[in-house]
Amino acid sequence: MTRKSGLISWAAVAGLALTAAAAGTAWALDEQRGEGEAIKACDQRLCSILVHKNPKGDDLKCTLTKTWAKSKIKEADSARLTWGYGDARCSVDLNLSRATLVAAMTGERAKVYVPPHTASCVVESDGRLEKVTAVLAPKIYFKGGKADKVWVNLKSVEGPASIRFTLQTAAQLADTFGLFHRQMIKSMNKYIERHCPSTQSMAASAPPKSSKVPAGAK
Repeated sequence: MTRKSGLISWAAVAGLALTAAAAGTAWALDEQRGEGEAIKACDQRLCSILVHKNPKGDDLKCTLTKTWAKSKIKEADSARLTWGYGDARCSVDLNLSRATLVAAMTGERAKVYVPPHTASCVVESDGRLEKVTAVLAPKIYFKGGKADKVWVNLKSVEGPASIRFTLQTAAQLADTFGLFHRQMIKSMNKYIERHCPSTQSMAASAPPKSSKVPAGAK
């Protein structure tokens, strides 16, 4: 699992992966400059909290943007729901309590209620970029430091009627019928058990960056 896909599993729970949860010809939405670097930096901070379980320190606060190609979103297509639009991009200010994250990793059972997060998105539809805004307040139940149950808990969505219907249907299928439940749980637990320990181990073993002295400097 890559750093990007691993963090997106958690960021989706906080509202970033609005379109991935939903899972014409239009111009492609290119990844914006700095997207990957911001996701990687947030990923490292989140993994540090999950692995070291240190209750002392700052909460997790990240401003993130993620762009998805249509082909990537359609990987979540099913017999019940298909993505009929183009590429999509969402931004969210992620704010998760360190104490809550540590409790989820260390308690025998923990219920995490993510505070409402607003995902501001653009979605390609019929050659236009449509604005979509969604508010999500996900719930995750942990057992023995592993995700056990998850609810998207879509609170509201604003945008074109057809896109609103698709996202509302996706959220309902996920929360009522568990359509994406298994995939989300599996992805989150891979992130917790494999990705984060690996990245933290690599960070610990990486040699310190050397400071280069400019030529001619004393």
